[in-house]
Amino acid sequence: MSFDTIIDRRGSHCVKWDMMEAIYGVDGDKGLAMWVADMDFRPPQCVLDAVQAQIDHGVFGYFGDDSKYREAIQWWMKERHNWTVNPDHIFTTHGLVNGTAMCVETYTQPGDGVVLFTPVYHAFAKVIKANNRRVVECELPLANGRYEMDFDTWDAQLDGSETMVILCSPHNPGGRVWTRDELEGVAAFAKRHNLILVSDEIHHDLVMPGHTHIPMTHIEGIEDRLIMMTATTKTFNIAGSHSGNVIIRDPDLRAKFAQRMAGLGLSPNSFGLFMATAAYSPDGAVWVDELVDYLDGNRKLFDEGVNAIPGLYSMPLEATYLSWVDFDGTGMSREEFTKRVEKDACIAVNHGPTFGQGGDSWLRFNIATPRTRVQEAVERLAQAFGDLQ
Repeated sequence: MSFDTIIDRRGSHCVKWDMMEAIYGVDGDKGLAMWVADMDFRPPQCVLDAVQAQIDHGVFGYFGDDSKYREAIQWWMKERHNWTVNPDHIFTTHGLVNGTAMCVETYTQPGDGVVLFTPVYHAFAKVIKANNRRVVECELPLANGRYEMDFDTWDAQLDGSETMVILCSPHNPGGRVWTRDELEGVAAFAKRHNLILVSDEIHHDLVMPGHTHIPMTHIEGIEDRLIMMTATTKTFNIAGSHSGNVIIRDPDLRAKFAQRMAGLGLSPNSFGLFMATAAYSPDGAVWVDELVDYLDGNRKLFDEGVNAIPGLYSMPLEATYLSWVDFDGTGMSREEFTKRVEKDACIAVNHGPTFGQGGDSWLRFNIATPRTRVQEAVERLAQAFGDLQ
């Protein structure tokens, strides 16, 4: 397939394109949807074939024998991440937001503090608050134009009421691929404060050339507190399948999670299992390599164009397809630069404050779209901020 192919998603019950006018006031016909984190690309043919095979069979009953599905996860994690996964350690949840919520519910109590390194994916805070826990924001400092860890400051900030920390690795929205030293720092931080460590690694396959993702499970000494979360959904653009994996090595933590799953009566959607099994394959791997190369080209085009506009700064993207742009240098209020992006440039984007502390002067742009649209977005932004040239 060609990632350059324009697929009109309007009128398909697509949140990203069909809801941008209602939510952001961006014209549904003229607007560019660059907010929701899904891609404007079809998944690999192997995934489409798996869905077509189910349609051709024509009976959609209960799913049984998920051994091939578990084997596919094992193969992918070993081949792509040098991670040997025990199939008995895998739980399949209704996506990773659901997985996060279940971790919060299973391992913390109402009123407990849950630590986030902000700005970070906004759904974390939503599920923490919805479960009557407290969000504890540890703000990531900017150093040389990118986010770094500051454990000394965070150590002083915690008061002992916290019981969990959620790490986004690679980081959304900053696009950081955390180094081994940084991950070891997070592990030590979790141990010092006796925190369950939930590592959301949904973007782990979308890493730019020159960077290497290290699974948190490769950090020694934290097996007794670590919950790993992965999914096919971001990698292969099948978020609508709502399937994700919570992978737990520690038997006590695993037993607690299994009990919560049973208590909620959760079982996965069969289409998600068929799609994931097909995706985690040699054909899927070839497609992902081509995708990352294409996204890298989009990244270069977007960064060059945005950084050429006085006052704008696009953080270097090490992973994900979500560009994080700072408008602080314009000297404008958040209302003014947001209006220029949404009303003048007619681009729907995520607002920085929704990601927590540190996001006020930022907007998040989704560049997982055909390159002509990325080019158009850059041109629209240059025109919207043309008076700064």
